[in-house]
Amino acid sequence: MLDQKKSIWSWAMYDWANSAFATTVMAGFFPIFFSSYWSANVSGVDTTARLGFANSIASLVVALLAPFLGAIADKGSAKKKFLFTFAFIGVIMTGGLYMVHEGQWQIAVFMYVAAAIGFSGANIFYDSLLPGIASEKKVDHVSSLGFAMGYIGGGLLFLVNVMMYLKPEMFGIADGTTAVRISFLSVAVWWALFSIPIFMVVKEPKFEKESMGIFQTIKAGWLQLITTFKEIKHLKVVGMFLLAYWFYIDGVDTIIRMAISIGMALEFPSSALIVALLIVQFVAFGGALLYGLLAKKIGPKQSLYVGIIAYSIITLIGFFMNQVWHFYALAVAVGLFQGGIQAISRSLYSRIIPANKSAEFYGFFNLLGKFAAVIGPSLMAIVALLARNASDVTIGSMQLENMGIRYGVLSILALFLIGGLLLRKVDIEEG
Repeated sequence: MLDQKKSIWSWAMYDWANSAFATTVMAGFFPIFFSSYWSANVSGVDTTARLGFANSIASLVVALLAPFLGAIADKGSAKKKFLFTFAFIGVIMTGGLYMVHEGQWQIAVFMYVAAAIGFSGANIFYDSLLPGIASEKKVDHVSSLGFAMGYIGGGLLFLVNVMMYLKPEMFGIADGTTAVRISFLSVAVWWALFSIPIFMVVKEPKFEKESMGIFQTIKAGWLQLITTFKEIKHLKVVGMFLLAYWFYIDGVDTIIRMAISIGMALEFPSSALIVALLIVQFVAFGGALLYGLLAKKIGPKQSLYVGIIAYSIITLIGFFMNQVWHFYALAVAVGLFQGGIQAISRSLYSRIIPANKSAEFYGFFNLLGKFAAVIGPSLMAIVALLARNASDVTIGSMQLENMGIRYGVLSILALFLIGGLLLRKVDIEEG
């Protein structure tokens, strides 16, 4: 049954569960610990390249598999089975990072890539369950609730993990290195424990009457995927929305992924960067809920325009940023709109896709999500280099770098403008 409170909260708890991986591992400790522990005594360029390749491989694998896995799950009514499988991989590999010793960067990369694949793959099937638990009237609120729960859950554990790292003696831990290793183990336990409600409570809609074996399901899924590729050519609204989403979410993801690098390049202290991450997490909790109310009042499409305009202003302000408090202020602004624009994009998409193919269509949605932040970082890098080389060579080298970075940040504005213009062509009622 749609709109049951127990199902809605059980579904949202999975966001609470798996967001610990996104905060503590992906955004927080893994990049720092990889450089200082697993890939220690190696040049910064080599370490960055290793980490970059790891992220690219994980994203590429999920992006290529997403629509196919979704098609298989739809044909066999196996969304929860696939969700469990990928979540299990993510949990085991994240916990396994505790066992990786200093200098073993190859093993660390392998486990991180596998965990990231588990995290992203599970999200495809988690998202695809949304149309089965929330009606069109409630879907914006439920999607926003999921993101809000994710931000507060991931933020709470990250806060504990940061305290463990900064004050290990308070927790009876020998040192900061051991604290970081234990934090990976804590994420695995957190992820597994709070995933239980979605498997125990949430019911999966059944669209296939007959039962199919695994090979029949794979064959049927492959045939459905081919059919859907053909359908998307005619589903103008879905195709246009996905194109608009690709551009504006690329801008959002670029800011998320590059914020720490930008802060480091502007020589802000590392403690300030960690504080900024925590600010985003906790502000985004309330921001996502408020955004759900905004969508209810003015409509999902209009609320997306609000988010795109807000991110455009954030990008403009980022061009002038030169103090740590500026960085904190922008962290608050990002937190207010980050979860909301993601949540409403997910719920609006559920309105324009066929319910019996939700996993497959969310596979395409997540495919673009994985390929997001492809254009943005490259655009930033190119503009930054061009701006630096075109600047007056008589000024200091650090000023040259700063001007390049600032113009690189400003270039992201183009992604929001293009995304907003394309979104204007999306007719939700027609969809």
